[in-house]
Amino acid sequence: MKHVATSDRNAYDRCIFHLVDPTGEFLLILGLGVYPNLGVIDAYATLRVGDTLHAVRASDALGDGTRMELGVGPLWIHVERPLHDFVLTCAADPDDPDGLSYEINWSADFPALWEPHHLQRRGGRLTLEGRRFVQAGHCDGRLRIGGRDIDVRSWTGTRDRSWGVRPIPGEEGGRLAQENPAEGFHWIWAPVRFADRFLMVVLQEDADGFRTLNDATLVRPGHRDRQLGWPQADITYRPGTRHPERAVVHLTDPDGRKPLELGVEILASSPLAVGAGYPPADDWQHGTWQGRDWTDRRAYDLADPAAHPLAAYGVIDHAARFTLDGQVGHGIFEHGSFGRHDPSGFTGFDSTAPARP
Repeated sequence: MKHVATSDRNAYDRCIFHLVDPTGEFLLILGLGVYPNLGVIDAYATLRVGDTLHAVRASDALGDGTRMELGVGPLWIHVERPLHDFVLTCAADPDDPDGLSYEINWSADFPALWEPHHLQRRGGRLTLEGRRFVQAGHCDGRLRIGGRDIDVRSWTGTRDRSWGVRPIPGEEGGRLAQENPAEGFHWIWAPVRFADRFLMVVLQEDADGFRTLNDATLVRPGHRDRQLGWPQADITYRPGTRHPERAVVHLTDPDGRKPLELGVEILASSPLAVGAGYPPADDWQHGTWQGRDWTDRRAYDLADPAAHPLAAYGVIDHAARFTLDGQVGHGIFEHGSFGRHDPSGFTGFDSTAPARP
């Protein structure tokens, strides 16, 4: 969007792509955003391989040219056919040819699906208003990292596009933030691609379990979308953490004949607060001015969770294998749980899952 109907500094327009290796060896996440009232465009790509997260980030001044050019620095998203085909590229670093680079075709297998209108307030102020759509498909191309050339063939692809207002670092919260501290936040966002259907589950709950966002929709080409009720998630966490190891999401068949259970097996995890620029990242966050032509490449060691303490207080994207009604699919189980959450038994920000008996 070149002009937006608000002067709010937090206005944004952003997309994210997930590329899921069904073996769980690789998880590639990339995105691009523009911030019209801050004059910033930025992009990122992260690749999880084993315990290493490789990251490329770029930022620049948002120019007066066309918004049809979705690229900054080495990171580009080329729209070949809107809502159908995209080419995702990361140019190689001439000073490090063994670093992260890729050229991958992302093709939709299902129509885009509207997500619920997303609203959050702090006291009397609207702090987040986002419109989103989500889509699933497949990916083919090539990926290079550490001197290895990876053949990307039939990986699962999901993507999300959102716009509106969303907090960007640098603004003083003032009285409303001081007098309305966050008590708790619980979030699940799960786009899942099966061979012949696409399932989207999203829920957000406050500290007491009050649900502020809720949807479970099944998409099948040629059929009317089916709503699968009020999703309830039973998550098994790693003891001493809020890191999910597996989950079962209970859904409702609209015909009322039988309950539906979405099984979730975690394959690989990528904390969005490490490398990808999502809060509470401490080295770079979306929308922050880094100067013209800024590019940063680095690798993070995720073997020791204590090395990245803020990651536990940010949303984490988990590549996962899903089962539903006898079918196996792949996608993302995005989860964040911070502070108090009564339904899960978490009593505060330092509360974690108990040890197994």
